[in-house]
Amino acid sequence: MSSDIQNTVKTRRVFYIPGYDPIHPRRYRELYRIEGAAQAAISDYQLTLSPKQGGGNYGWQVDSVIDGGAVHVDAEVLVWSDIVRDSVANSIAATYWQLVRTAWIYIATGALWRLMKLRKGPVIAALYPVGMLLVQLLLACLAFYLAALLIGKGVRLLETAIYGPMTIWPRWLTQTIIASLIGGSIAFWTVLRWFKAKDSKFFAYYLMHDYAYSAKTRGANPPELEVRIATFQSEIAAAMNSDVDEVLVVGHSSGAHLGVSILSDLIRSDGVSVNGPKLSFLSLGQVVPMVSFLPKAYRLRADLQFLSTQENITWVDVTAPGDGCAFALCDPVSVSGVATDAKRWPLVFSAAFTQTLSPARWKELRWRFFRLHFQYMCAFDRPRDYDYFQITSGPQTLGERYANRPASKSRIDYSVSKYTSVAP
Repeated sequence: MSSDIQNTVKTRRVFYIPGYDPIHPRRYRELYRIEGAAQAAISDYQLTLSPKQGGGNYGWQVDSVIDGGAVHVDAEVLVWSDIVRDSVANSIAATYWQLVRTAWIYIATGALWRLMKLRKGPVIAALYPVGMLLVQLLLACLAFYLAALLIGKGVRLLETAIYGPMTIWPRWLTQTIIASLIGGSIAFWTVLRWFKAKDSKFFAYYLMHDYAYSAKTRGANPPELEVRIATFQSEIAAAMNSDVDEVLVVGHSSGAHLGVSILSDLIRSDGVSVNGPKLSFLSLGQVVPMVSFLPKAYRLRADLQFLSTQENITWVDVTAPGDGCAFALCDPVSVSGVATDAKRWPLVFSAAFTQTLSPARWKELRWRFFRLHFQYMCAFDRPRDYDYFQITSGPQTLGERYANRPASKSRIDYSVSKYTSVAP
């Protein structure tokens, strides 16, 4: 990061692309409001949120004073939660079918073994819903067995008391079997429905739907997602023609690989002018290999290769080994096997949770895996050069802020994927 503060940004447009998340975008506004206030108090700057003016995407406005520079920001969420909700399997049986299909695709294509060579955390996160759903199924089967056993014994005792022992055994046997099957089935589905209702605590169904969404097309974008990518690209293109100093796109988790394709389409369509706003891309907690390692992810691999060579964009990729849901310090271009000699981006470095969070705060968050996956957009009580709120609301462009920032030495920047073709 440059030691000389350059206050070149007075106005900024921020577009936030969420990951695979079915909830309302107000969550991101509230996260920004609460965590931004906390970071401003820690780092001694001013940050004020206000409602968005006009229609369009859900968003908010920010006015800040940081390092002596006053900045106005219009932030928007590029919503695709409706696509996420439509992709969710509504029935328990459909989710278990997703489990079988998704596991088979990752195993049969060899993608799972390649992913295991990168980071253990995200692979464990990927295997977690499979294991948890199987545990739930096992407990449901156990409930079936116990209920059937108890009900069967009860029926036999009742039949014996009424008709005597073995006097009419065919009817006794039939009634026992029927009652046991009915009671066991009720117990079986009651257990499975209970786990599904409590998935906000277990996240098994949610994560299964997430991994299944990309796996079902083996890495290709579904048609409805391609339509949404085109819409997002048009909205960012309009911002590039507005009177602002920087257009910053933030892609979190699965939103990172969407951002890669959106911005590649934008640049290919000549949407970036030399005299227009600076274009910046911040990818956070990315899980790009989960898609790019699949055989039909031609589009994503081509976009990764293209975007990595462009001079009219700044691309910074921030992850952290403490985030078990992200491919920490894995250069998404290089590990996908599409890096060329012309590669410029991304700049890959760590948010270093164990250093930027105090021991007490790290102890509090360490085992809250899904909360840590959102830590990039939260306050750090021992901040270093990564500060989400200074990046999105500060007086420097992303390129200026990290002009002299070296990449992390421990990054993984060699090809790992079995599939590296950028065209069918």
